[in-house]
Amino acid sequence: MTEFRSNGDSAQSAIGFLRSTSLTSLVQEEIVRMILSGELDAGAQVKEFAIADRLGVGRSSVREAFRALEEAGLVRLEKNRGVFVREIGDNEAEEMYAVRAGLDELAGRLLAPRITADQVDELKRLVDDLEVLLAPETFATYFPLNLRFHDRIVEMTGNGKLLVMYRRLINEMHLLRRRGLLRGGGLLVSNDEHRAIVAALASRDAEAAAAAMRDHVRSGRNRMMAAADAATPRTAA
Repeated sequence: MTEFRSNGDSAQSAIGFLRSTSLTSLVQEEIVRMILSGELDAGAQVKEFAIADRLGVGRSSVREAFRALEEAGLVRLEKNRGVFVREIGDNEAEEMYAVRAGLDELAGRLLAPRITADQVDELKRLVDDLEVLLAPETFATYFPLNLRFHDRIVEMTGNGKLLVMYRRLINEMHLLRRRGLLRGGGLLVSNDEHRAIVAALASRDAEAAAAAMRDHVRSGRNRMMAAADAATPRTAA
């Protein structure tokens, strides 16, 4: 009888842990969605009570999510002030784009010689799906699909370490990429570059694929910097 109670207690503890973990993941996903949609911009405060009330979860789950998002580089926790969406300065942005260009270039070089016809078709379908979402009002749908396109390319390389490094960096770059894509014509140009990437991968030319991936990141960097310059108030000379 005692042993049965012990097993039951263990089961209840396991269920409680899974429920808590699931709620924390739910909160993380919602905050990331709010960042991607622009509902939470760089520097915005993320209020614990508001998130808990919005999702109908306990504050402990929200606090756990905040800690995970801080580790991922998306928010910063300030003692006695609260939680804020992290702001990325120009120097750090340049560093991030340089690293991402290197990772994407490697992904293209690794994938091109081994990509299958089915994988090429999958990437083409993703680009076609993106093509009908180029209007600013459909950006909330475009952006996650855009992330999926790039993530699948890295995933298809079969290199687990590269995928972990890539996803970590991309999480931190969400705000930068959103800013650049929304600049006039950015979505259309970006998707044309996606088609060039798929064509290079389909050719099985490792160097062409690496160059297409690298050039796409550099173009994204230039769009982001142009958007940042446009948003900076100018003083009279």
